[in-house]
Amino acid sequence: MVTSRRSVADASTLTGWFKSSYSGGSQGECLEVARGHATVPVRDSKATHGPAVVFSADGWSSFVTALKNERLSA
Repeated sequence: MVTSRRSVADASTLTGWFKSSYSGGSQGECLEVARGHATVPVRDSKATHGPAVVFSADGWSSFVTALKNERLSA
């Protein structure tokens, strides 16, 4: 269950997880996003029973756009 606390303790309780086709197959540093929720849960693909961070739809969209446009610094 997604909560207003911006996290989910056990991400495996959510459905609809997918990994980007750009992530490759090495399982190195991949994130998964869950579709079909009012908010956007994101988890580490190696820790499926670990926590998920929850973004608003607008917040996730802004983050992805910033990544695509290389506007984030390391």
